[in-house]
Amino acid sequence: MKTKEWEASFEAYAQGLIDEFQVPGAIVAVAKEGKLFYEKTFGYRDREEQAPIDLDTVFGIGSITKSFTCVAIMRLQEDGKLSVHDPIVTYLPEFRTPDEAHTKSITVHHLMTHTLGLPPLSTLIPAMLRSLKIDPTAEELLKHFETDCNEPIDTYEELMAYIAGQQFELLGPPGTEFSYSNDAYGLLGAIIERVSGKTYEAYIKEHLLQRLDMERSVFLVEELGADDNSSMLYTPRIRDSVREVLRAPGWWDSPATRAAGFLKSSARDMLRYAELFRTGGTSQGVRIITEDSVAQMTAPHAKSDSIRSYGYGLGILPLTEQYTLIQHAGGLKGITAYMFIVPEAGITGVLLTNVDDAPISDLSLGLVNSLFSRPLDTQFVTFVDYEVPLTQLQQCPGTYKSGEGDEVTIRLDDAEKQLILAAGSEELPLRPIGEDAFLFRRRNTDNLVRFVRDPQGLIKRFAMGSRQLPKVESH
Repeated sequence: MKTKEWEASFEAYAQGLIDEFQVPGAIVAVAKEGKLFYEKTFGYRDREEQAPIDLDTVFGIGSITKSFTCVAIMRLQEDGKLSVHDPIVTYLPEFRTPDEAHTKSITVHHLMTHTLGLPPLSTLIPAMLRSLKIDPTAEELLKHFETDCNEPIDTYEELMAYIAGQQFELLGPPGTEFSYSNDAYGLLGAIIERVSGKTYEAYIKEHLLQRLDMERSVFLVEELGADDNSSMLYTPRIRDSVREVLRAPGWWDSPATRAAGFLKSSARDMLRYAELFRTGGTSQGVRIITEDSVAQMTAPHAKSDSIRSYGYGLGILPLTEQYTLIQHAGGLKGITAYMFIVPEAGITGVLLTNVDDAPISDLSLGLVNSLFSRPLDTQFVTFVDYEVPLTQLQQCPGTYKSGEGDEVTIRLDDAEKQLILAAGSEELPLRPIGEDAFLFRRRNTDNLVRFVRDPQGLIKRFAMGSRQLPKVESH
């Protein structure tokens, strides 16, 4: 684990990606057995002011917040206030889905594992509406979601009413289908509030942030007072096929889904937090949750693709026969973040940037490979080619679209007998690796996707990026 052997090659690799994507600022920090052993900053927290980044610079962490939410649920379970196997209607009696029996069988566990059976809905846009309306860079996004943006969602009650009013097809019985859901985590915030008698934010602050001296971790940057050591936000735009990165001040917020992804933190604080999952529940000499709770959080409860699983607010991936990679990424305007833990090697790490759509998959892959003396672009798993009959490939083309605005088109290249994924301006060939399972290579990283069939064998959805996109049109 000598650092000098890998630092230069990793930093050259990272700098190349950061230059290519015009990432204004980033920090990488890694600890071994709880002690900082590698730290590197790139660029600036404020590009125009050339303000430097350090371990205490506050960045958004996006969906890494989900693991904090699950730590809170485990604490409440330890205190006898709830069980992860309780039906959610015990605490949220007004919650509705299109099927009453389905609604009643969703448990807290199903929310934590994204297996409640809901497809991606458009909820997050109205939930962030108040902050989007005052952000000039959100204009295009608001136009795209015009029909969903009549009223803001400000409360948990409004969140549940919005979901109840949506028309959608359930993915399958609770526990059977994984599809990443910010709605599920908004609902967990509501459960924490109702069970604890405190606001979600107050509970996280009291039981986690304050106990771990995470003084640089806040839901609203205003809580930092006059302190200016927080990142300016940037967002990319493609104009005439050229990428440019714009200064985009103003944090997006969503009171009803803060539990899904709205915490801000520093690299130092995040390394303190990640210790919980390395040690079995302690950090800074303080026990936050029991070893058993950590074991439940890091158990592979649901398959998110053919190699990755999801625990409670954490992704789980076998790294080698000896090592497990526990990780989560986060992204929102001005935010791309990644936290990882390899408990067996005593390693915790974090990468934080101040732009959305930074190449976090490639950066994190290069970092993890460097730490384990592997070539920078070694994939987590390699697959042998799989033969798919042409008749089966012919069933796949179509347009797949989610309520969150993701849209892809799959077409068949007859000459090559190969499926092509088209998203935005990109056209990526799909390589078959199993029954209805494919991968595409974007830059240095393999991305796994699959087609989902109904009980009659018809393709209904396309699973990509942890979400299931319903088929809206056949081609």
